[in-house]
Amino acid sequence: MKDKPKTLTPKLRFAEFRDGPQWRRQLLGTLFTERQETGITDLPLLSLTYNGIIPQEETNRRDNSSVNKSNYLRVVPGDVAYNTMRMWEGRSAYVGQEGLVSPAYTVCKPTADAYGVFFSYYFKTSPLIEQFRRFSQGLVKDTLNLKFAAFAQIHVVSPQLPEQQKIADCLRSLDELIAAEGRKLEVLRAHKKGLMQQLFPREGQARPHLRFPEFRYGATWGTEPLGEIFETMSGGTPDRTKREYWGGTVPWITTSLVDFNIIREVEEFITEAGLGNSAAKVFPKGTVLVAMYGQGQTRGKVAILDIEAATNQACAAILPANGFDPAFTFLSLSGRYDEMRSLSNPGGQENLSQALIRELPFYYPNDPAEREKITACLCSLDALITAQSGKLDGLRAHKKGLMQQLFPSPEEV
Repeated sequence: MKDKPKTLTPKLRFAEFRDGPQWRRQLLGTLFTERQETGITDLPLLSLTYNGIIPQEETNRRDNSSVNKSNYLRVVPGDVAYNTMRMWEGRSAYVGQEGLVSPAYTVCKPTADAYGVFFSYYFKTSPLIEQFRRFSQGLVKDTLNLKFAAFAQIHVVSPQLPEQQKIADCLRSLDELIAAEGRKLEVLRAHKKGLMQQLFPREGQARPHLRFPEFRYGATWGTEPLGEIFETMSGGTPDRTKREYWGGTVPWITTSLVDFNIIREVEEFITEAGLGNSAAKVFPKGTVLVAMYGQGQTRGKVAILDIEAATNQACAAILPANGFDPAFTFLSLSGRYDEMRSLSNPGGQENLSQALIRELPFYYPNDPAEREKITACLCSLDALITAQSGKLDGLRAHKKGLMQQLFPSPEEV
């Protein structure tokens, strides 16, 4: 009995396998061999992605004719390729077409007892990622490396081939649904972006390209510097060394939260003492925030407050003004990201300032009814985008929960 192999099963099994053979512990070296075919030059270059492998030409849009392919590795459908230096993050994918991958990858050829699609999902579960991390050895500081010899020594608990295929088909169909819903979301976002470009005048123009029928022959839009219509301010940051200034009840916002969104929650809070001993101010609900500077692509992004909150000095606050729905202001500025990023302070510094924002021309229909119509149209589209985004998040959460049930728990592995 001591020699009897230990059998383990996940919490959830499909009905036809519930009373079938138990899962068994095996070495990855018994389920995969290493494919090391090189010297082939007439196959397309492929690039590893999280959900599969696609032609590198489609990813990078570059000429690969000058690439020396002599040491690139051949892959065929059914293989699983992983990034040798990044496998501790689960950077692996099922191979869906024949081609070549960089020598930075390790190519695993499944044996008759292994289904590549199943293991491409299994390799992204936390128990296996922890194993990959443990068996990796750093070649360079802050890097981890997992050669096939070490990969082969890792134990996994897996079912027989028919059950592997059933699990893989389930998860792959869910991925296809997630991808389809993701494409719907991108179409909605692209439609909104295009519609905004039509419903608001472009830089230097007095009329938009598209107007609702009842306003088509209406007056030319008004144009004034933003600072003449709205009051603008900036915030401040309490002294970080003063513990009594932080952890209070006043919501405090940095540009990291400004991303063409409605801000309802914050990550940090300051105290009344912090508010009173800094340049921070509490801005009312409906205030539009513009990121004046920040890392990467942050500068020029906008958001609108759905709560009362203070901000740091990197945010320009555009306060609500009589006659203008804050949502219209937010939508108008959201479509001018590139234009605002092109502005700069004297001396060519890549940031915005209160003065530059106040001088920005602000375009608006003189008829409040047209402003309301534009706002209602785009807000209804935003509602569709929010609903679709929620649906996509729900599917992703469902997949995550399903994988936790379909594969053994960390304790079992």
